[in-house]
Amino acid sequence: MSDSINIALRFALYVDLMLLFGLAAFGLYSLRGQERVSGAVLPFGSLLAITVVLGGLLSLAAMACMAWAMSGVADWTELWPHIEMMVFETDVGWAWMLRMAALLLAGFAVMFSQRWSTASLGLATLCGAVALATLAWAGHGAMDEGSRRNWHFITDFLHLWAAGGWVGALAAFALLLRQAEPQLAVLARTLTGFETAGALIVAIIGVTGVVNYLFIVGPNVDGLLDSTYGQLLALKLILFAAMLVFAALNRFHLSPLLEQARQTGEHGVAVTALRRSMVLEFSVAVIILALVAWLGTLSPVME
Repeated sequence: MSDSINIALRFALYVDLMLLFGLAAFGLYSLRGQERVSGAVLPFGSLLAITVVLGGLLSLAAMACMAWAMSGVADWTELWPHIEMMVFETDVGWAWMLRMAALLLAGFAVMFSQRWSTASLGLATLCGAVALATLAWAGHGAMDEGSRRNWHFITDFLHLWAAGGWVGALAAFALLLRQAEPQLAVLARTLTGFETAGALIVAIIGVTGVVNYLFIVGPNVDGLLDSTYGQLLALKLILFAAMLVFAALNRFHLSPLLEQARQTGEHGVAVTALRRSMVLEFSVAVIILALVAWLGTLSPVME
């Protein structure tokens, strides 16, 4: 039961913190000037505030769950000393405190999403990046030592940030497409502008994914599918390939179709097709994050 709760909390934290970082970053690299003001194109104030509050609550629950699983104590008065020990005397605890501080600062930044929109998004992006990076301490990299541990963490950070950028962009496009009358000029421009960022994100995810595999499993694939870890990893790769297909469809067919429809004024079909594609791609991304949350609790050792 505790394993299931742990996986569910890890999954929820992945989704929440990636949205915090990815949505704020999207506002910086895709939107311009007054478009970054909360409510002008996207309701950054409410969206980021929700992710900050949920991130804090999920982090509290995750720490309590971890202490409960490690101590076996059920009573709160007996569990509290174990939580204190984990928070102040372990690397995971220090990472947890850094995440809570980053979330607190991100909440402060959100308060100025109307007055100083660019500065608010910039600070929220930085804080989101820090909060998202702290999840690496709950992964396989924390089991390494010395320089190998440092390089593993760096790879994990890059992987998390790239994935967060992709998830945040998908969420932003989905929100733009949900509007009754999508701002077609902004939507078309941001879709086209995401081509470079998207290519960089895919490259980083691919390279860091291979490096992470070498860190965790090593240069060996023999018998990998004999373990639960290997089977879940294979499923993750298949779903990642499906996301690449959706991304290529958006890039080479649906985005040009939207631009053509925008010029003719008949954009209903193009918008509907994009909505369907974005929903499917985001759904696949969510399933991948669920697999990642599960993989982080498993050993790659063959069963």
